[in-house]
Amino acid sequence: MIALTLDRIAEITGTALGGSVRPDTVVDGPVVVDSRLAAPGSLFVALSGERVDGHEYARAAIEAGAAAALVSRPVDAPHLLVDGGDDAVVEALARLARHTADTLSDPARGADAVEIVGVTGSSGKTTTKDLIAQVIGRRGTTVAPAGSFNNEIGHPLTVLRADTDTRHLVLEVAARGIGHIAHLCRVAPPRIGVVLNVGSAHVGEFGDRDAIAKAKGELVEALPPGASAPGAGGLAVLNADDPKVNAMAARTAARVVTYGLADDADVRATDVVIGADGAPAFTLHLGGTSTPVRLTLVGAHQVHNALATAAVAHELGMDIAGIADALGAAVPVSRWRMEVTEHDGVTLVNDAYNANPESMRAALTTLGALARDRRPIAVLGHMAELGDEAHIEHEKIGDLAARTGVPLLIVVGDQAEGIATGAENAAREGRWSGETVRVADAAAAAAELRARMRAGDVVIVKGSRVAALEKVIDHITEGDVR
Repeated sequence: MIALTLDRIAEITGTALGGSVRPDTVVDGPVVVDSRLAAPGSLFVALSGERVDGHEYARAAIEAGAAAALVSRPVDAPHLLVDGGDDAVVEALARLARHTADTLSDPARGADAVEIVGVTGSSGKTTTKDLIAQVIGRRGTTVAPAGSFNNEIGHPLTVLRADTDTRHLVLEVAARGIGHIAHLCRVAPPRIGVVLNVGSAHVGEFGDRDAIAKAKGELVEALPPGASAPGAGGLAVLNADDPKVNAMAARTAARVVTYGLADDADVRATDVVIGADGAPAFTLHLGGTSTPVRLTLVGAHQVHNALATAAVAHELGMDIAGIADALGAAVPVSRWRMEVTEHDGVTLVNDAYNANPESMRAALTTLGALARDRRPIAVLGHMAELGDEAHIEHEKIGDLAARTGVPLLIVVGDQAEGIATGAENAAREGRWSGETVRVADAAAAAAELRARMRAGDVVIVKGSRVAALEKVIDHITEGDVR
């Protein structure tokens, strides 16, 4: 983070100094919520979890070099005390992050001012955030969250990783309800906002896709007014192929750039081809010019992620040749998202981080593209937070697996029962001749795979985070394929 004295941090956060703290002590190290990560010059944030109370580790953090602990009750260590519980600690953290964002993005810093990019959508946020960070990282030091560090705690912690050497801050913003994204945008106001899609993820919490669109659109509403030329004013980067996203142009004062496969998209792709390795190639059209792009990332859905990235990179001054080269060099960063490995002649695709109807369809499409003349196997768990639509949405995925021609479908857990039902309905109607296997958990799924896999197979594993299906891959790689 940027160097600040403890008395200045107390002023910014509205906290009181205590525990024999020295007001002139400088904090210039990381801001952490895990005392094991404390280092000289760091600030330890004490939060009370279900199993662990961070206040009990404040002394350990100080002994590891932390300058002070941010706490909601006095501790026997130098501290900054907020009036209230965990919520007050999180709010103080947000204030410190906002000060950091405002300081680093101040136009008075000229070319050194940090560009803040926000990314949201029902699916693909983390992959696109990683892709943007890699591409624009060629322009200068870029800070982005690890994995899906996108909530009211992870978001400010990511902002506080930025310092005076940072050129770009790429932030993933998520919502569990109306107002969440607006709050995150107040913590670190973006100049550029990217909206990927409005799907069915969390529809059980929001009620319907219109409510999801309302929440996602808070990002573009937070952008500053646009300017006539690139490089200044707010910019909303919107998916032209998603009507609910495209409609967000009416909700922002920022300049709008659209991307997609649509003929009228400002940044678009043509001649899309999926290679034998599952990675797409296409022609990128941008700013009146075009060039070929070949990705290493797996899945047809990566084309849209790449187009959104190209729009951001172009806004920041990169030319089309440099963008294409950087896109082609980008690699997967966050785990369990189309992570492809080879094991004893079998291709394993670990896409188990999370699941919703849209990402399930993308995964099955990718499986078909990867398999080609090889045998595809799908190991699928349930999709959480779909509300009243859960069973029918699971049945649709089972039917799609059947239409994809998967000869072996392993369905994990009772909550995924609808997937098996959808595939078996297709079998009864004579539209599918494959086999459905129901198992209780990841270990049982791995046992079935070990018994049935053979060299040359392509296996995809996908389910919601709570299903922890990445363990299927762990179990398989610990044994031998027969």
